[in-house]
Amino acid sequence: MTTQSETLFANALKVLPGGVNSPVRAFNGVGGTPLFFTSGSGAWLEDADGQRYIDYVGSWGPAIAGHCNPHIEAAIEAQLRNGLGFGAPSSLETRLAEMIVDLLPSGEKVRMVSSGTEAAMSAIRLARGHTGRERIVKFEGCYHGHADSLLVKAGSGALTMGVPTSPGVPDALAALTTTVEFNNTEQLTELFASLGSEIAAVIVEPVAGNMSCIPPAPGFLEAVRELTTEHGAVLIFDEVMTGFRVHSGGAQALFGIRPDLTVLGKIIGGGLPVGAITGPATIMDKLAPQGPVYQAGTLSGSPLAMASGIAALELISQEGFHAELKRQTELLCDGLAIAARDSGIPLAVNHVCGMFGMFFTEEQSVTRFSQVMACDSSRFVKFFHLMLAEGVNFAPSPFESGFVSSAHREAEINETIAAAARVFAKLGAER
Repeated sequence: MTTQSETLFANALKVLPGGVNSPVRAFNGVGGTPLFFTSGSGAWLEDADGQRYIDYVGSWGPAIAGHCNPHIEAAIEAQLRNGLGFGAPSSLETRLAEMIVDLLPSGEKVRMVSSGTEAAMSAIRLARGHTGRERIVKFEGCYHGHADSLLVKAGSGALTMGVPTSPGVPDALAALTTTVEFNNTEQLTELFASLGSEIAAVIVEPVAGNMSCIPPAPGFLEAVRELTTEHGAVLIFDEVMTGFRVHSGGAQALFGIRPDLTVLGKIIGGGLPVGAITGPATIMDKLAPQGPVYQAGTLSGSPLAMASGIAALELISQEGFHAELKRQTELLCDGLAIAARDSGIPLAVNHVCGMFGMFFTEEQSVTRFSQVMACDSSRFVKFFHLMLAEGVNFAPSPFESGFVSSAHREAEINETIAAAARVFAKLGAER
């Protein structure tokens, strides 16, 4: 029997490349047909066939207050009656920027854009314009959007220049990006000793969220801060995922590290497309029209997205919000780890407040990209599909973080753990 999702995907394949508008949605990493969802409420999603799922994707992060949160919906509806956009300034842009500056330790001024990719791309241009240098440093396993400078992997040697990971990325541009291993302080120190005077910026996810969830090793972020300061490079924190999810002041407040520039997205749109760059006025004022570094966007600061983002930040600013988010995430992660152990399934689980990641591995701790790549991806694929059959929706890739929202209560967490216990028992019986 053909499901509605299968029919809808077949139709989509006729008019959309791969049937999707973002690659990971296509289920290429897990096989099968992607689910087409029709509605969401709180911690739950419903697909085109009327099946309900406890959701740990959360629109890839922004649904930190759950789907269709009433406070966010009311803000969007109120603005909808006043207009979608005017191509002119609105006070909503200023209000959201003020909230961001108040919450983030490093924020003084903000430039709104329309996506996290656009924010990262613009932050790199700003860092290059500020320093007069060209080389960018990123970390293997971290993703900062699909801008040319960032779709780069490491070369064959530890300190060789970057290699494009996609056709269409010029070799000459990739050569200006150097990739080193996340959590590898020694390698980064060696790089700065060799090329420090050429480096315009280091961009890093303070908690890596695109090789599942990898927290920073003790001393790693501190070393990145010290090296960039010593060599006059700009430190860019990509807090598209971590911004306001791991702490009301972002990862920079959680770990006590102040970057020079911060890239934001996800939560500051409350579910609508948005991104932002923030940092001290000494750097931010170099953006046009005040400075010479050009950046522009017709829909930047969209009133609808600004209203939604203001409502989202009002929610996450409430006392106890992140403490409860952390508690529920810990409850989930501890339960998953115990259920796996009881069935003899090797599993490591990482989490930082509302982010988490699962790794099918014998290793007790996963801190490096090489460890992630050595995990049993085939077992993850089986786990993913069995959990879908149990009514639990995880990201369709072993390399993506999971997200808990404030709408996930103990009932949903316990139901998820019980489903996982049944799935792990099936996986254990296959050994």
